[in-house]
Amino acid sequence: MSDHLPILGRVPSGIFILTIGRDERATGMLASWVMQAGFEPPCVTVAVKRGRYVADWLAAGEPFVLNVVGEKQHQFLKHFGKGFEPEQPAFEGVETFTAANGVPALGGVVGHLECLPQSHVESGDHVIFLARVTGGALTTSDLPPMVHIRKSGANY
Repeated sequence: MSDHLPILGRVPSGIFILTIGRDERATGMLASWVMQAGFEPPCVTVAVKRGRYVADWLAAGEPFVLNVVGEKQHQFLKHFGKGFEPEQPAFEGVETFTAANGVPALGGVVGHLECLPQSHVESGDHVIFLARVTGGALTTSDLPPMVHIRKSGANY
């Protein structure tokens, strides 16, 4: 193991559920490599593992939602952490509503950001998407967002 991997794993990240698609095609995935990337216009970046079908949808410019998970909302990690195959129902037993951009958003989380991909760049085994924030809402300011710190920089 390289000497830099333990400290790389200590770079904190938030926990988000990225939702994308509409109707029966809608899905969600756990995302932890998300960062604000601009004020005007407001932008974020999100890294998605190369080869995931969601990365293809983002590269095609499909709108998405980043749902900010609260520090004690581990049920979302369990539900979305396993991933979903295309056309597999992703929201069974999960409260959702339709965001202004037409994408499902999660109920009961800290809040959500509605996003539109602008560009992307290859980054080793991931693709980094730059997206403009087009809307969103803070649902509760009483619930701190979940922060994740890995033990190693070599894996999730």
